[in-house]
Amino acid sequence: MMQISDSYNQKNSLFNAMNRFIGAVNNMDQTVMVPNLLRDVPLDDSEELKVPEASTTPSTNGSVYFQQDGDMYTSYILLKSIRNDIEWGVLQGDERPGEKVEVKEVKQAEAEDDLEKQFHFHLNGLHGVLSKLTLKANTLTNRYKEEIGCRN
Repeated sequence: MMQISDSYNQKNSLFNAMNRFIGAVNNMDQTVMVPNLLRDVPLDDSEELKVPEASTTPSTNGSVYFQQDGDMYTSYILLKSIRNDIEWGVLQGDERPGEKVEVKEVKQAEAEDDLEKQFHFHLNGLHGVLSKLTLKANTLTNRYKEEIGCRN
């Protein structure tokens, strides 16, 4: 009984979600040999864009999330950028070009709220976003294979 519970929790861990996402993006990156072929190709395959019920939240609709993007090339670049941020870290505050963050306001708001609640809120949100991005990377890979006529 303990092993079943542990494997379920491990499957849903943030670390495993990040590994699944990075693996999906690496697969996408290895599959997409000519990224420019993705330009002006809409990512609108409705069958594969459906997000599993468990990963949608009441405030966001998973299928709307995917339709907001322009073309497959934009999604490809976005997914690779997010993968790099996960693997190498993100630039903070002044290091990020052209982006100003009101650090004092954010720190003040965080100090007022319960840190454990914030942690769980952001952990759940991050897990949900990673699940959607993993699905998006897999969808893009499959659509690219369809576009070039190489369906496995």
